[in-house]
Amino acid sequence: MRNLQTYRNKGGFTLIELLVVVLILGILTAIALPSYLSSVNASRQGAANTNARALATAVQASGVNNGSYDTTLTDYSTDMGGTIPLNPCTGTTTGYAITATSTTAAVSASAGSNCGTWTPLTFNLSL
Repeated sequence: MRNLQTYRNKGGFTLIELLVVVLILGILTAIALPSYLSSVNASRQGAANTNARALATAVQASGVNNGSYDTTLTDYSTDMGGTIPLNPCTGTTTGYAITATSTTAAVSASAGSNCGTWTPLTFNLSL
């Protein structure tokens, strides 16, 4: 009889209790994961648009100094602090598009595949 009382006094979890905890954790993860991924995509999109805006500022400054716009992305690395910022949606520093005529230009980030489906902002410039 003494052995039975000692066994009953030991603390521990049953298999059912452990399965219930694992099930609850799985449900919470299933609820939280889509929100987390959505916020990560929104953050990447915002960073890509912010970097494109900074690039547009450099393009405008160069256009005012030179009298025309240049569409070569690498020409703006000095104006951007030494390097072109990384586009988080493409994972590259070449993930931006500059289209220009003699007096107008448009700068935008490339959509890429890391940000889901979205339309990047286009920054229109003119001399």
